[in-house]
Amino acid sequence: MRHRSKDRTLFHLFGYLYLGCLSLICLFPLWLIFAGSFSSEEDVIRHGYELIPRNLSVAGYKMMFEAPEAIIRSMAVSVALTMIGVVCGVFLTAMTAYVIQRKDFKYRNVISFYIYLTSVFTGGLVPWYIMMVNYFHMRNNFLALIIPLLFNVFYILIMKSFFRSIPDAIVESGKIDGAGEFTIFLKLVLPIAKPGLATISLFIALSYWNDWFSAMLFINKDSLVPLQLFLYNLVNKAEALNNLAGQTGIPMTELPKETVKLSMTVLVITPIMFVYPFVQRYVVSGVTLGAVKG
Repeated sequence: MRHRSKDRTLFHLFGYLYLGCLSLICLFPLWLIFAGSFSSEEDVIRHGYELIPRNLSVAGYKMMFEAPEAIIRSMAVSVALTMIGVVCGVFLTAMTAYVIQRKDFKYRNVISFYIYLTSVFTGGLVPWYIMMVNYFHMRNNFLALIIPLLFNVFYILIMKSFFRSIPDAIVESGKIDGAGEFTIFLKLVLPIAKPGLATISLFIALSYWNDWFSAMLFINKDSLVPLQLFLYNLVNKAEALNNLAGQTGIPMTELPKETVKLSMTVLVITPIMFVYPFVQRYVVSGVTLGAVKG
């Protein structure tokens, strides 16, 4: 017994040390970005990224918040986009996965093949853009930011595998009590599937929060520009002004391009860093349970 206890203690010790080292490796680049965002532009260009700023500076953050109403509006668009996208995306993904994994659904193989086919073959960017703009009239439309990321085959596969682990007896008990299919799905299946729902909720939230490509294609109205596209345009404008000053010789105060990029990164990842710890345990259990067939 003592030998087993000693082995278990050593195993836990090395396990914690190993995981601790991995955590530090993952946190290292984040700390470099955070420290660099509070460094001066000259220090970043001359010395690169450092763990401790040589000269504290908030010039990057000042430049981002030169027009606070614009960045607050863009952040509100991103928050609304993420919340609406997560609710709609999770519900539709879970409902689709639940239907195609039901053995008593006649056309589940046909629909599954059609869904999987879209993950291999696509129409291409130009036909998709023409369809969205000319036929669906999605130019400067909030739906143009939601629809492209609403479905993801990988998330459907995760939920499909997770629903397979739910015993068929639960569905049968609902039918015996007289519940309809939609009632069974809402009141019996979804409450059990919370770990899987939390898993895809995080993935979908990250997709919507980090998306700027859809906005770049379909949005040119300031009131609909999300945070990522706003900051992307801000950096591009700063670089264009610096390049113009260098080519024309017009004296111009050096804009903090590098620190703005770092400050922008900190601003974008901070909300996700606060949200992730609350859903982490659901993500782990969702992935592991969804990988086991019941």
